[in-house]
Amino acid sequence: MQANSECRYFVREYELNDGQILKINQNEIGDVGCVVWDAAIVLSKYIESQSFKNILTLDGSNILEIGAGTGLCGIVSSCLGAQTTITDLPQFQNLINKNINENKHLIKGKAKFQVLEWGKDLELFKKDEFQCILMSDCIYYDESLEPLLTTLNQLCSRDTKIFCSFERRDTEHKKRLEKEFFKALGKDFKFYTIPISEQDKVYSCDDIVILVVEKKQ
Repeated sequence: MQANSECRYFVREYELNDGQILKINQNEIGDVGCVVWDAAIVLSKYIESQSFKNILTLDGSNILEIGAGTGLCGIVSSCLGAQTTITDLPQFQNLINKNINENKHLIKGKAKFQVLEWGKDLELFKKDEFQCILMSDCIYYDESLEPLLTTLNQLCSRDTKIFCSFERRDTEHKKRLEKEFFKALGKDFKFYTIPISEQDKVYSCDDIVILVVEKKQ
């Protein structure tokens, strides 16, 4: 990734259900977290849905977004009244803070950035601090699976709900990663799929899955 002082941005607009427009900056050059991926848009539109509201009330809730990239899901949550902590690696701090600041006039709750490297920095968070964790397209590297699972285990209480979106991909490597991740996740968590019928009619597709994940009792 380019040095922060040399970063060049381009904007992706996201229309909230009330017609207001979020402007999400993306880096022209960078790795997986520098642009808005489709799974983040699908999850964000689901967060705005009645189906989501039937599961969790955002207004006043403490929300954690992990592996946030541009921070879209967390910012959408904060526009709906949530107290959102948006996290990723240090190199994403400028991008996420830029997106928070440029959309602050639409934020009804609060949004802040905090560094979180999966499997580390966990002592900075309380286990019962968050009612909800958001994650989109976070299953992508072999070496990231164990730290991701450690993070979810340590930051989730039995009342925490995780909303996880991911795009199914055709490569054998990605299929294997998904299988390994969900097999390991199932040891401590239970999860179910949100049907397409409960998602946004425009921003949903069979290739992008949304799961609700909870700790086993």
